[in-house]
Amino acid sequence: MKTRASSMNAVYGWLLLLPAMVLLIAFTHYPALSTLWHSFFSTPRGARPARFVGLDNYAGMIEDPVFWEALWNNLYFALGTIPLSILIALIMALWVNGKLHGRGFLRMAYFTPTVLPMVAVANIWLFFYTPQYGLLDQIGQLFGFSSVNWLGSQGTVLPAIMAVTIWKEAGFFMIFYLAALQQISPSVREAALLEGASRWQYFWRILLPLLMPTTLFVFINALINAFRVVDQVVVMTSGGPDNASMLLLFYIYQVGFRFWDSAYAATLTVVLLVILAVTALVNFNWLDRKTHYQ
Repeated sequence: MKTRASSMNAVYGWLLLLPAMVLLIAFTHYPALSTLWHSFFSTPRGARPARFVGLDNYAGMIEDPVFWEALWNNLYFALGTIPLSILIALIMALWVNGKLHGRGFLRMAYFTPTVLPMVAVANIWLFFYTPQYGLLDQIGQLFGFSSVNWLGSQGTVLPAIMAVTIWKEAGFFMIFYLAALQQISPSVREAALLEGASRWQYFWRILLPLLMPTTLFVFINALINAFRVVDQVVVMTSGGPDNASMLLLFYIYQVGFRFWDSAYAATLTVVLLVILAVTALVNFNWLDRKTHYQ
């Protein structure tokens, strides 16, 4: 009887998992494998069907200077946005988790950028960055600074887009930290203070380790978001000037939908998936050792 009950429980468990498995296979695994398969073929042109070309697309990608520029830009973008987004989110969560007047309004204000569509956010910041007439230049002129073409200069265009991304994502990550903070019993802090721990020691040695599961989740999401940036690039710069804001996903979009080279776009997509998978696995293994689960 126990064996039959165990078998029925296993069947029920698989049936409960079946809808999620079907969606995962249909919208994640199958498209990934299909993209890998198409990367070994040429792009069909008119009456000429696709033909098997092996690793030719990958060889062409290695010799493509725009690909390397987009890749390095994306790595720089990730290194600039991920730590700052997480740090600002944690600071905001600690701030609005305390007992202060108007904390409901603060929470709403911090979270508001998250609910705005990225296209709308990009257009708002496009106005901020407009030379001479934009908000930033108007403020700068009050202090005697000259006009800056934030989106037209190779030295400032990528940091300008990074600022938009941080502004948009920090409030989203704050919600997860705030939820985690509210799950920690106040008695933990009281016990630490009774033992003579300072506020910094409590934060560094107790609170931060307890928040590591949330940090792991937020970090992986921030990493994925950093490599799927396309909306703000389309609206604000189109990859310019001189490919200074060319990011990998936007380059894939250009190759696939402007140049109509679907095979090369599939090749670039495979590289993007590999980068995300390897980086996520490394970070899971590294951060999981430092994570304390309650």
